[in-house]
This record gives sequence, C-alpha cells and structure tokens, in this order.
Amino acid sequence: MIKNINIGIDLGSRTSKIVLLFKKEITYFDVTDTGVNPQKTASRLFENMLSEKNISKENISMIYSTGYGRNIVPFADKVISEISCHARGVNFLFPQARTIIDIGGQDSKVILVDEKCKVSDFAMNDRCAAGTGKFLEVVATTLETTVDELGELSARSKEEFDINSTCVVFAESEIIGMIAQGKTPADITRAVHHSIARRTKNLVSQLHWQEPLVFTGGVALNSGMQTALADILRTEIIIPENSFITGALGAALFAMEGL
Repeated sequence: MIKNINIGIDLGSRTSKIVLLFKKEITYFDVTDTGVNPQKTASRLFENMLSEKNISKENISMIYSTGYGRNIVPFADKVISEISCHARGVNFLFPQARTIIDIGGQDSKVILVDEKCKVSDFAMNDRCAAGTGKFLEVVATTLETTVDELGELSARSKEEFDINSTCVVFAESEIIGMIAQGKTPADITRAVHHSIARRTKNLVSQLHWQEPLVFTGGVALNSGMQTALADILRTEIIIPENSFITGALGAALFAMEGL
C-alpha cells in the first residue's frame, strides 16, 4: 500500500485549496471558491483529488488542514495555524525568503521567517476589508469589470491620485464620486492598488522585516498590486508561480513531517 502521500487543505474565507505531496513533490493541487458551505467544499476538493489521482483514503498517510475553516474539515488528522503553514510553504519554494506578505479575501498578513524556517514575528489585519482582496471585488463590481482584469486595467493609468477613505464602504462612495467627476476606470484602479499597498506597508512597518520578500495569496496574481507594492516598499518582490497554494503546501509539508 502506498503510504508516502500527504495532504494539505487550506479552507479560506473566499477560496479553498488542496495540495498532494508524494515523496516531497507536489503531484496535484486544486483551487476553488469556498462558497456558502465550506465543509462541503473541502469534501468536494478531497473527493475530486482521490478520483483524479485514482487513490483511496487508505493510501494517504496524513491530512492537515489550515486557514479560516481549518476546524471544520471532517477528515483532517490535525489542524495547524495558517501563519505557520504559509511560512513553511514559502520556505519550501524559496528557502532564502525572510518576509512574506499574504493578501487574502478577508485578511492580510506579514510574516517574518528566520534561517531555520521558524516564524519570528507577524502582523495581521483581519478587522478591515480595505487592505484585502474584498476591496478589489467591490471595486471590480463598481467599475463593471472583473477582479482578473484589474491588473491590466491599472497599467493603462495616465493620472495619479489617492483614495483617502480608510473603509471599504466609504471608499466605494468615494470611487462613485470619482466616476461622476470623469476619472477613468484605469486611474481609479491604480489608486485602489496603491491604497491597498499603503495599508500593507503600515503592516510591514510594524516589523523588522528583511529581504527577500515573497508575495502570496490570490491578490499576488494581480500585476497592478505587484507594481504598487514594489513601488511603495521600494524593493523587489518575488511572486510564486502558484501563489495561492502556499498555505495548503505548508500544511501538507507539516503532515509529511508529522509535526
């Protein structure tokens, strides 16, 4: 019986991810919207993986869960914090990384990692959506576009200005006012990216951070956010190819190591 398979599941507030490790190699991963029934979503991710890889639950050594809904994954052997999992997942991909910025759908966090892959400090914003992916969703709806198109849209910006509101609700009203003033969607999108980047810098500034810096989470795929963060922090930013799976990867690694 195969017993070198370990699974990590990151059940996030907006998206859920699963990673399968076989002998420390990523042989399968999947990402889906969490939806209104996170437990059902976790089970669907798991069953799809079993079917795709043609394995049974008995073939799996350990299953670890992390993320917003980590405590409601019914088939998980152990739950582990998302801070630890993101650090472990990024370290696996980029051993030299010392600072991690993760911007998710409902929160954002900055994690410091030492040379032994231990979390040395972290800061988290989980009380305001203005520095998270939720803000981008609101903006996309207001501008009648999609979140995936925001990066390309901001690249066409010709005018620089700031969004001053510190709350998503007020920022949405401010954006509607900008539209009425004739501001272009491209310029508004750029302003939003820089607003989120400034909030992220405030988090980063709470810590004694070091380079190299890795940017993870679904928002890391947004080229406009990549540019804004690099400008605000005045540093090069590393983006993993699959930036959204680092938490699930970390959980799978911990499962493999039996920690």
